[in-house]
Amino acid sequence: MMSSTSNDTASTVDVALIGGGVMSATLGTLLRQLQPGWSIGIFERLDNVAEESSNAWNNAGTGHSALCELNYTPQAADGRVDISKAVVVNEQFQISRQFWSYLVEKGVLASARDFLTPVPHMSFVWGEDNVSFLRKRYEALSAHPLFSGMEYTEDQGQINQWVPLIMQGRPEGQKLAITRSLRGTDVNFGVLTRLLFTYLANTPACTLHTKHDVTDIKKVDDGWQLTVRDLRQNEVRTVNARFVFIGAGGAALSLLQKTGIPEAAGVGGFPVSGQFLRCTNKDIVARHLAKVYGKASVGAPPMSVPHLDTRVIDGKPALLFGPYAGFSTRFLKHGSLMDLPRSVRKSNLGAMLAVARDNWPLTKYLVQQVLQSEKDRIKALQDFIPDAESKDWELVVAGQRVQIIKADPDKGGVLQFGTEVISSADGSVAALLGASPGASTAAPIMLTVLRKCFGDMLPEWESKLREIVPSYGQRLSSNLELCEKVTDRTASVLGLPA
Repeated sequence: MMSSTSNDTASTVDVALIGGGVMSATLGTLLRQLQPGWSIGIFERLDNVAEESSNAWNNAGTGHSALCELNYTPQAADGRVDISKAVVVNEQFQISRQFWSYLVEKGVLASARDFLTPVPHMSFVWGEDNVSFLRKRYEALSAHPLFSGMEYTEDQGQINQWVPLIMQGRPEGQKLAITRSLRGTDVNFGVLTRLLFTYLANTPACTLHTKHDVTDIKKVDDGWQLTVRDLRQNEVRTVNARFVFIGAGGAALSLLQKTGIPEAAGVGGFPVSGQFLRCTNKDIVARHLAKVYGKASVGAPPMSVPHLDTRVIDGKPALLFGPYAGFSTRFLKHGSLMDLPRSVRKSNLGAMLAVARDNWPLTKYLVQQVLQSEKDRIKALQDFIPDAESKDWELVVAGQRVQIIKADPDKGGVLQFGTEVISSADGSVAALLGASPGASTAAPIMLTVLRKCFGDMLPEWESKLREIVPSYGQRLSSNLELCEKVTDRTASVLGLPA
């Protein structure tokens, strides 16, 4: 989509954004609203932006709002379903919706329909215990204003109306249950990312450089000095920046380590790869319109919850099932097999070994996934589509995810799921590590970056931040009136069901 857009040879910028994904695009767009006069330099090592985890084919595009993802509502030993994580995730997505609505209203984005499509979100289970769990989950969530309008049924006739593809050929006598929310979305984060970078590149004092690889970061008196290789010309130059954001996906860890900041000590990464089955039969694709999530296998990482997904990519519907997890030592889909070995340091070796020792179920799960045959993958698909045939599906490689490993005084090391912003004490550099829910919560994550790195400027920015995100500084979950006002407004602006 884009090549390097600038012939500017300036070696100093106020802000350097490393990585051409949705995180850098979101932070850059926020800063452009807050400080229009700041200069911004963006560096992406691939030919185009949005080619790694933000690419539509490399992520689920669910618009994670905990409407259907069962891993956000764990069940305790006493049978109680804990919805606290689901509430947090949904609130985070509401912030993203507010941010996108502001951009549409200001003309930064011409239309939300370019990247956002209403698609029902559903949770589907079978078996007595799972049905009991889903019923309790529904009762807990539907009573919360953020999840109003959610529906539940065990009636197979009703299920057949909602998802006929799932019911065709299903054995009689199965105990089934499903929830549905019409507030769900499919988000093409690749398109969104490209739109935001196009906007940024056309604003004053902003330069976008693709095929530019940041190979080193060193502290200097007034900020940071980046060593940047122009991969087209095979030339190296230096760029100084007052503030650096490392939003390079899996590559963020190695760049963070190069900064030498104490906060990076003891941090490691565990890469997990993924694959999907993509339907090649247009008649089958046309018979399904929903994102349907099931329960994860024992030992599976959160992002490996099986789901049958309607996607809308380049204006065309597609149908994917997965993910099938795997293991690769690459930290990026287009990375090196040496990424993991090169990330090992004295400071994180103990934590990484402790995680390897304590996560045998995950290791076993990944080995099983790697050894799966085509027959095994189709068998997993048939839990969702009983009459699925291999001739209608092809295997595609998804994006690479790197989970966070951190030192722990009691266990030696822990494997963390989710995302985390790691920043220096002076706020001059920050990196985003981790994975799901990732892109869906880019806006609230970047607000965290602002809080950690620009705390002294927040009072000056507060009124603008409230214009961008009307719920800024407040909890929707504890303010029913604000919750209804915000969700109705964003639904109207974005063209989504209220």
